[in-house]
Amino acid sequence: MESTAFNSSALQDFLLDAQVLLTQSQECLQHLELIANDPDACHCLDNTLDTLARRASGLGLLEVAHYSCALQQLLAPACHQLHLHGKALPALAACLTLLEWQLELVDRQTGRLTLDASEQIKLLGELATALNQPFPQTCAPCHANDNACNHPHTAAAASSNLPNQAH
Repeated sequence: MESTAFNSSALQDFLLDAQVLLTQSQECLQHLELIANDPDACHCLDNTLDTLARRASGLGLLEVAHYSCALQQLLAPACHQLHLHGKALPALAACLTLLEWQLELVDRQTGRLTLDASEQIKLLGELATALNQPFPQTCAPCHANDNACNHPHTAAAASSNLPNQAH
């Protein structure tokens, strides 16, 4: 992403909205800790991660978009099958904490998040194991090689015309 073309006002708006979405996600998680597999909490979590991924992708915040999308990909089957409980909840909490931390570290001028993706991969792996799900496709190899990512889930997150489960 070129820093000269970046809209810092749109980034500021996004970051404010992202904090609201993260708060909603944390509330959904707390609800799931009290009532395992609650469909409303799962639906809320899916929607907030979808919104966050789409908005981040629309601004070119690909690191945040990919991570949010990977989380959503892991959680969707678990919510659908009512398997979001137990060991998965602390792993999910760690993933949401990392997402919150990443949003705080986005460069306010360029929109870049210059962190290595190893923590993302580790936490996503722990969540995948806890959910008994396959590891989601991530874009860490693309970023490690400074390549533009064009994985299918990136295009899905960028398109606001697709339904939530189109990833």
